[in-house]
Amino acid sequence: MKKRIISAVLSAGLFVTTAAPGVAAVRQRRYTSAAQARRARHKRHVRTAKRVGVGAAGGAAVGALAGGGKGAGIGAAAGAGAGALYDRQKRKHGH
Repeated sequence: MKKRIISAVLSAGLFVTTAAPGVAAVRQRRYTSAAQARRARHKRHVRTAKRVGVGAAGGAAVGALAGGGKGAGIGAAAGAGAGALYDRQKRKHGH
């Protein structure tokens, strides 16, 4: 019973924190050097890795509470997929 409550709270927390804002302004940037463009591209890749990693960690935590070791693996895979979808959506809106 206690595990179900904890997993429900964690799931709700993950769901609420991934809610995206409704409207986003999109800007085009012009870089003055190739080095600036490289840094921006690297920053985008790091942001993607962070979003997927957080999703995987959250999914693993919820899966571990719900189903032990096997559940953690399944949760990590599901969380990583959700993080990738979230990142794709954020990039589409210019974030």
